[in-house]
Amino acid sequence: MQQGGGSETEVTWEDQQNINKFGRLNNRFHELQDEIKFAKESNENLEDASNELILTDEEVVRFQIGEVFAHVPKEEVESRIEEMKEVTSKNLEKLEEEKESILAQMAELKQILYGKFKDSINLEED
Repeated sequence: MQQGGGSETEVTWEDQQNINKFGRLNNRFHELQDEIKFAKESNENLEDASNELILTDEEVVRFQIGEVFAHVPKEEVESRIEEMKEVTSKNLEKLEEEKESILAQMAELKQILYGKFKDSINLEED
């Protein structure tokens, strides 16, 4: 395991578990980034739909349910959009909290692994 002129350090079972855990956390971190991006886009789309609904003069509007558009009273669509925005916002908050938790765990593992392996291990992304 010699790399970059560093001294050879034995990798114990516990070290390997920490490295594997770091890898799993890193994968989940990237998945969360994608999920957060999607949730933000959904939130923006719902906000845009809400704004467009305010501008319309029609009492009955087309609302997409699955793959079908249905004619629904404007007030019902407004309430549904607000509910959807609340759910999306709560989901976004949950995802952000999980992301922060993962970053904290990764920082802790980095400290442990760099403390033992110094520059023999690279946990940074290029």
